Amino acid sequence: MNYILFDGPSRNNLLPFTYTRPVADIRVGILTIREKWERLLKTTTTTVTEDYLSDKYPMVEMEHNVMINASYLPNSELFQMVRHLKENQAIFKEEDVIAFFTKEAQEDINFDDFEALEYENEVIKIENTWDIFSKNGEALKEDFYLITKDKKSQPIPKSNNVIVPENVFIEKGAKLEFVTLNASKGPIYIGKDSEIMEGSIIRGPFALCDSATVKMGAKIYGPTTVGPYCKVGGEINNSVLFGYSNKGHDGFLGNSVLGEWCNLGADTNNSNLKNNYAEVRLWNYETEGFAKTGLQFCGLMMGDHSKCAINTMFNTGTVVGVSANIFGSGFPRNFVPSYSWGGSGGFTNYTTKKAFEVANVVMARRDIELSQLDKSILEHVFEETKKYRRA
Repeated sequence: MNYILFDGPSRNNLLPFTYTRPVADIRVGILTIREKWERLLKTTTTTVTEDYLSDKYPMVEMEHNVMINASYLPNSELFQMVRHLKENQAIFKEEDVIAFFTKEAQEDINFDDFEALEYENEVIKIENTWDIFSKNGEALKEDFYLITKDKKSQPIPKSNNVIVPENVFIEKGAKLEFVTLNASKGPIYIGKDSEIMEGSIIRGPFALCDSATVKMGAKIYGPTTVGPYCKVGGEINNSVLFGYSNKGHDGFLGNSVLGEWCNLGADTNNSNLKNNYAEVRLWNYETEGFAKTGLQFCGLMMGDHSKCAINTMFNTGTVVGVSANIFGSGFPRNFVPSYSWGGSGGFTNYTTKKAFEVANVVMARRDIELSQLDKSILEHVFEETKKYRRA
């Protein structure tokens, strides 16, 4: 069977992260949504997404296909329903389609002609940016079980102080000495070739993905995910870093999400609670206004390739787009459009030429090339987001 993940109607609510990737490639828990489905299905998947992303994330259609709404995270029951879908069957959660069977020859899909299978139990759905951190704990626990089932952890080095060691899993090549790990509130996963340096204090649920680093003396509260090749330090609470991003110094990051190739300068802090304890509003690209989140705690949403200088201060509920560069004293405004250059004193356009020069240097440090496909995507984002920039 051929499985295809599609973006679904949540795509615009997940900007700026879906400017540069399909919904399926959002990381929540330990794995990306795609990786979760592929582990269970034991096969690769392809993608239905925006046209400008499709060269990098193509769709492969075969005679028989199952289309899966990528906003839904798999669990064992939902996976079994998807795996056993037959012709002209579709799985629904109330009015929302989760998955359906289609043939290559089917050009028009009319769900009135399908047998509707209702999924009635709880399932994790990622439909807003803040769901990535607020549902990270549930997703992390599911992934921990999925990844570690029938596997044996590497031994925990004796110098470490560990509470509930049976909830700690260490992959090969990981290094950690003189670290405190408290897994009483949730599992702690330490990925392959990662490192936790001395003096760090970590409370689960927590995931340190492959080749990532926690620097000396870090204080991390779960549920937090540090994606592959990230480097983190200082204080972090309930946040998700997708991959290749750095918060390497003192400062606070809380109830936040960072995309890939982001960098927070030393002593950068974000507020995650308003002074009046009111509900946090976040910029919504669909409505082009600030929308209610229903949350009292909500911090920073930062798109791929964005950076900020030392001592940057982010207000509660700040959204930063793709390839923004923020510096200077004072608080930048709560919505920083993609390709903005500046700070509280105002912004100018950050040209793609300059942005690509920086990206080339940053990515080369990890032996990764900024490909022509990546440049085409980033150029499209530059044009698509022009309307938000004043310069």
